[in-house]
Amino acid sequence: MVGRVGRKRLRAGAELDATGFDLREVIIFLAVAGLVVPIMHRLRISPVLGFLSVGLALGPHGLGRLAPEVPWLRLFVIDDPAGIRPLAELGVVFLLFTIGLELSLDRLLTMSRLVFGLGGVQVVVTAGVIAAIGGLFGNPLTVAVILGACLALSSTAIVMQLLTEARRLGSRVGRVCLAVLLAQDLAVVPILFLVGALGSQSQDGVAVPLLLALAKAVAAIVAIMVIGRQVVRPLFALVSATRSRELFMAAVLLVIIGAAVTTQALGLSLALGAFLAGLLLAETEHRHEIEADVGPFKGLLLALFFISIGMSVDLAVALDAPALVGLSLVGLFAVKAIILFGLVRAFGEDNATAAEASLLLGQGGEFAFVVVSLAMSVGALAGDTAQFMLIVTSLSMFATPVVAAAARRLSRGIAARARVAVSPDVAPDLTSHVIIAGYGRVGRTIGEMLEAQAIPHVGLDLDPAAVARFRSGGAAVFVGDATRADILRGIGVETAAVLVVTMDDAAAAERVVFAAHRLWPALAIIARARDSRHARRLLAVGATEVVPETVEASLELAEVVLGAAGVPAEAARQLVEQRRAEVRATIRGQARAIDPE
Repeated sequence: MVGRVGRKRLRAGAELDATGFDLREVIIFLAVAGLVVPIMHRLRISPVLGFLSVGLALGPHGLGRLAPEVPWLRLFVIDDPAGIRPLAELGVVFLLFTIGLELSLDRLLTMSRLVFGLGGVQVVVTAGVIAAIGGLFGNPLTVAVILGACLALSSTAIVMQLLTEARRLGSRVGRVCLAVLLAQDLAVVPILFLVGALGSQSQDGVAVPLLLALAKAVAAIVAIMVIGRQVVRPLFALVSATRSRELFMAAVLLVIIGAAVTTQALGLSLALGAFLAGLLLAETEHRHEIEADVGPFKGLLLALFFISIGMSVDLAVALDAPALVGLSLVGLFAVKAIILFGLVRAFGEDNATAAEASLLLGQGGEFAFVVVSLAMSVGALAGDTAQFMLIVTSLSMFATPVVAAAARRLSRGIAARARVAVSPDVAPDLTSHVIIAGYGRVGRTIGEMLEAQAIPHVGLDLDPAAVARFRSGGAAVFVGDATRADILRGIGVETAAVLVVTMDDAAAAERVVFAAHRLWPALAIIARARDSRHARRLLAVGATEVVPETVEASLELAEVVLGAAGVPAEAARQLVEQRRAEVRATIRGQARAIDPE
């Protein structure tokens, strides 16, 4: 009896220890995420560099080396990077999803020249040059080809995160980098098949597996896009009708992970599936709401990804041959930058854009870890060569934030010497536009008048059925809560000309005005009020102008009555305008005495 109880307690203790170990790593990660971002923000340093540094310090090759001699350090060390790598890879998945969400299929098609032209040529030329250099250093042909294929790819996670943090994804540099990175993501599939063919020494050669890989990839992409369009919109219409945030988030995660797992099962990458899911959802009216909901997941998982990259850097290996590692690192950036600079210029971009984009894409990418693992498993790559490649790739990713800052300064210098303006960092379709919060009868009327004058505008409403109806007629309307700052940012509130609040719900209108004025005090806010009392409240919480609908209806009726009573039309209009000005002045004077709280 005692023995059985003792064994149960021992098993329970073991389970508790295992759980405690997992929770310890989670606590370390959350503490790091909570401390690094504000510290880096205050120091004006990219959080990416902070997370990479933390991974280097807290990993098995950092403080982990001292843990056997200093046992208490184990409390702060994550000594098994492989354990968190699956979660870290989800960060890249969510990043590619949000990129697809920002693009839409139509916009991607307009970028096809850059994606398949510039990006495709970059992959082929860079891989060939690096393979040739590898061969000159005495590597066998198979190893040289794998070296070229791996190092031709750049880090989607780091580059896109840096551009997003700087709000430069819509700039010319951002569009060039995005196009090249998308081409590289598509190239992962044939590269994986190429490595498998080289490892197996297939009798059919390399051409047949590559053609089969490309055909499989095209078939998978077409199937996901065609079937997804038939399923996604009805699914979200059904979920939105429930008005449940939890069910909505579950549906979003289902689409992301479902598409990613599907592409993986077909031999493609998880990230490609997530990107296709983003393209599908970008065509729906829920795009901005989805982007706001997924943002926190993407940020946390990407932080975990960057920490895991930092943990993979073993400085001891680098210190064994510092000159060779240093030359390889500088050479990688130099070769890729020179090739890409020439290609970007050949595709019509200016020197400033070409210089910054080429340096920003000079590092190795996260897919190198996948390719190297496959090459080792099929016997195409020796362990010492693989470790050296991973060290150079990791260090290049680690150096990217510093290189990116230098590239930005270089770009500005080139632009200044050429006496041309630096390209704008905001997408032109989200500048000086009108945002309409509440797209009911009043909001729709305003939208139609703006449309008639070719004035860009975006509408937000919480009724998914109404939004779907308006969108079918060509209106730029999305499902979203206008009190949420992240959704307003997603539709470009920071560059908008005016925010128009037309909601029927008086309390909701006050919340929108208050939230928008608190975050963007310079933003012009015009609000529809139910009556004079509601108008005073709206002015008190930050509205620039208010239009009480009851007062306006009375004034319009009064103008008609005056005309019927024999007053000339122009005189009646002037009397009504005078009365309107008096009412607005009275409302403003009374609003100043109201406490917005």
